[in-house]
Amino acid sequence: MCRIAGILSDHSQPENLYRQVKAMCDSLRHGGPDDEGVFLDEEGKICLGNRRLAIQDLSASGHQPMPTADNKIHITFNGEVYNFRQLRVELAALNIQFHSDTDTEVVLKAYQQWGSESFKRLKGMFAFAITDLRQQKTYLVRDPGGIKPLYYSQQGKDLIFASEVKAFAVCQYNFPENADWKVYLLALGHIPEPYTTFKNIHSLPKGHYLCWNHQTSSANIQSFYSFRYSEQITDKEEAILKVQHAIDHSVKRHLISDASIAVFLSGGIDSSILALVADSYLKERLNTLSIDLEETDYSELKYQKLVSNLTSGEHRQVQINYKSFESNFSSVIRAMDQPSTDGINSWFISKCAKENGMKAVISGIGADELFGGYPSFQRTKTIHALKKLPKRFLRLAENHPDPKYRRFYYLSYENPLGEYLFSRGFFTPNTIARVLDAEHKEIDQLLGNFPGDAHFNTLSGGNRASWLETNLYMQNQLLKDTDYMSMSHGVEVRVPFLDRDLVELALSIHPDLKYSRTQIKPLLIKAFENLLPRQVWDRPKMGFSFPFQEWMKKYKSMSEPSLYKNKVSRKLMEDFGNDKLHWSSAFALYHID
Repeated sequence: MCRIAGILSDHSQPENLYRQVKAMCDSLRHGGPDDEGVFLDEEGKICLGNRRLAIQDLSASGHQPMPTADNKIHITFNGEVYNFRQLRVELAALNIQFHSDTDTEVVLKAYQQWGSESFKRLKGMFAFAITDLRQQKTYLVRDPGGIKPLYYSQQGKDLIFASEVKAFAVCQYNFPENADWKVYLLALGHIPEPYTTFKNIHSLPKGHYLCWNHQTSSANIQSFYSFRYSEQITDKEEAILKVQHAIDHSVKRHLISDASIAVFLSGGIDSSILALVADSYLKERLNTLSIDLEETDYSELKYQKLVSNLTSGEHRQVQINYKSFESNFSSVIRAMDQPSTDGINSWFISKCAKENGMKAVISGIGADELFGGYPSFQRTKTIHALKKLPKRFLRLAENHPDPKYRRFYYLSYENPLGEYLFSRGFFTPNTIARVLDAEHKEIDQLLGNFPGDAHFNTLSGGNRASWLETNLYMQNQLLKDTDYMSMSHGVEVRVPFLDRDLVELALSIHPDLKYSRTQIKPLLIKAFENLLPRQVWDRPKMGFSFPFQEWMKKYKSMSEPSLYKNKVSRKLMEDFGNDKLHWSSAFALYHID
């Protein structure tokens, strides 16, 4: 796990190019505290940088950027490839030699052997750049799950890339602000891919690679792997057995590490499954980590202890309270790569992991999206019925006196974003326009014309909800926030539920087996009901949450209405103080005003 950066330019002075990439890497030091490296080619036109967080092969053999023996191919790599040992065996059979025990070298040698076709063989979370001096090409590559971030900008004949948007700030290029980011944040609570706070900095799509031709200074972006929903598996017992096997296999390979690793145990279904399956492999070597909140209504301590008592290794419990929040809030904001209304809990979890000597933590992200863990899965029939109403009627809802009914407006949109905003949206275009002193029509057009997806239109029911939660909420909020919050502490977060084989399986199971209108994650629970304590799964879903509504109201530097310039924002913050506005919506206003 690392942080990467680079610039390709045919006109910059070599010393200046090196200096800029070195500065980019320095700005990413938090995500790679163990080592640093910068490669500059002989002609001084290609510069790759790396900040390393050593997880596999902790020796100097894992130094990056890493070259092939002939110095013709160089890689700077971020992430983990969990099937690297299998690929290594396959490559060794072709008489390919290895000089380290890193997955980075396997990725490098796989490319050397199979070219860009090698990318789809990789199973894991990754974002990397490979420069091939033989072909005069550089590839930027991002994993199919979009777990690891990779941003790029084309400035004339130059290409700049990095793991975080922040790193671009130290470059000698012009990156004008993208004014639309405020609209997205107020509507969604995050900035959706491929957009960022800058007009000409974009996120590379997941499962895609960008090929940069050194001779023509041009880019070509292509897909190398994508997921699709199907309904192949219709037998319940078959589905149960395959889910059990796939999760067991995923956890086993996500435990591969030469550094200390822990399972974050929240007390919910997903993390409990991961902890108990991991225990079957690690036994006394298993580390589990939990956060307990002093506020009784939010404490999951009872359920955390139920599961930790069934494991053989060491369990660490860390307590968080309002004082912890108040003293660290400014650090949380600084850690954000892009404005977001989430991620604070991930910051605290990662901080606790770091303080307890962990370099990697296993998380349950992905289970809710794949197996039906959100209320949106119970709303699919309601949404389908409401969308049949005349659009003019749905648009009238924006003026409803009750804010919860205003989001009906979004169902008048034809794109997937409309259904997502109905379930998870913050403010409607009318409020956004008033907060930003903008035209309602402009806001409406921006959100209404958000890019759609042809595959989404073929889905129905639970699979439709799953697509929205996976490709909009998880992709743009959970994964992005988790990455930069964890890496701000130099901690890697692994997500076994997003293992490629497991995702492919989950998407192939008939929705009637995966989802229910009366129970969350019925198939997942059924598959592990004999492993989990009944008290963990036979209770209402709570979700791991901090008491942010109470904490943010106490934190006057954020909640005091007089601090906000816009009168609409001031009124909304007064509503927040009276518990008429959710903390996440208030947090969005904090970023804007």
